[in-house]
Amino acid sequence: MFSQFLKGLSNCFKVPELRQKILFTLGILVIYRLGCYIPTPGINGEALSQFFQKMNSANGGNNLLTIMSMFSGGGFGRGGSRGGSMTVFALGVMPYISSSIIMQLLTAVIPSLEKLSKEGQAGYKKINQYTRYGTVGLAMVQGFFIALWLESPTSFGGVQIVAHPGWGFRFTTMMSLTAGTVFLMWLGERIQEKGVGNGTSLIITTGILSQAPMAYYYLQLLLNPTSGASQLQPIALVLMCFFLVAVIISVTLISQGQRRIPVQYARRGGTTSQAVGQGTFIPLKVDTAGIIAIIFAQSIILFPVTISSFWPQSNLQHFASFISRGHWPYYTIYAALIIFFCYFYTAIVFNPTDVAENLKKHGGFVPGIRPGKETADYLDYVLTRITVVGSLFICIIAVMPDSIMASFQVPYLVASFFGGTGVLITVGVMLDTMKQIESHLQMHHYEGFMKYGQLRSRNLSSSAMSFSSGAVSGGGAQ
Repeated sequence: MFSQFLKGLSNCFKVPELRQKILFTLGILVIYRLGCYIPTPGINGEALSQFFQKMNSANGGNNLLTIMSMFSGGGFGRGGSRGGSMTVFALGVMPYISSSIIMQLLTAVIPSLEKLSKEGQAGYKKINQYTRYGTVGLAMVQGFFIALWLESPTSFGGVQIVAHPGWGFRFTTMMSLTAGTVFLMWLGERIQEKGVGNGTSLIITTGILSQAPMAYYYLQLLLNPTSGASQLQPIALVLMCFFLVAVIISVTLISQGQRRIPVQYARRGGTTSQAVGQGTFIPLKVDTAGIIAIIFAQSIILFPVTISSFWPQSNLQHFASFISRGHWPYYTIYAALIIFFCYFYTAIVFNPTDVAENLKKHGGFVPGIRPGKETADYLDYVLTRITVVGSLFICIIAVMPDSIMASFQVPYLVASFFGGTGVLITVGVMLDTMKQIESHLQMHHYEGFMKYGQLRSRNLSSSAMSFSSGAVSGGGAQ
């Protein structure tokens, strides 16, 4: 299997068009990584870096800044010659992802946007333009509040992070962070047009993988400390690697998992009036929401903890400690939020009633199920049951870094590379990219990464199944 993968990798550079796409994508990602070292002006980077290190050591990375840093490739931990800790890419592509999710939710509840989404390519371009406007707005708002937070010495234990606070600094910070986010959005779109893979997803994955050297450094310190006995035994490292392999395999299986509902279309055959059945299927994914549910759940449950770090108030501190990592309320609420958002997002992106109406309109039916309402009820029943499996799996993946951190006494940065959100994103994006590359290879009659079977794509920023205003997408058995 590994030899087949290497053969497919070598075939990628035998096709001129594919080779050009891959090199273009790599070049864009290099530009992104270079930009992650450009500091935001007007900030005492060394003092800010020390504050982040102190915060992470105090709560194990249990704050929103850790999530933002993961999605921005360490944007809160680099920049400047003195080891500063905020770059122009500090917001990453999170405003763009948030805007995309918000626009997708609004499309499902606002009739005018829903009508626009059914107008084909023209409607898609219009909605994409609204998403860009939303990205700029969200980035400016986030940049403004980050500037206010940086100006307040009370947020940093009396340390002055900004040398010259005021509206000049706020405007500069807001524009710098917004420009960084818009530039990343533009880079992602260029990959989408001229490269290979989903641009935004690849940028996020590159940011996650960029922190691997630091995680490896911490792991080396645990295995070979400068003084005293080793804090991490070799058998513990073997178990962690076993968990990593198990997580990668399980994420691959769940991401590719589908429940295929068979569909028959009646058509007239030849000159006779006999109806001939034409078969296809409706692919219902086991994990429709994916990373979206984790992002929503983390943002909500970590919000009180993060606010309490910036605003020390007794009641808020007590509540934040009650739901902080390591206590059972944290994991209970976290799991409940993930399950809720899995069902909520699935209900938003997949409407059984609309699918049933489209089937009925085009003469399609599920064998053994009456068209119309009964078909909609059946699809809803099946989707509800398989979403149970997907949501429980997402819960396990989400809490795995906490379990590894508590069991093996390793930093959160190390634990996150052996399971959790980062692994879920990375595996999903790699599968999607390999699928696109494999399609190019097969189109030019070259062998892909798999000799038997076929990869199914998985997209981070657009993980929902889409059904056009016509028939249900599907095809034959793969």
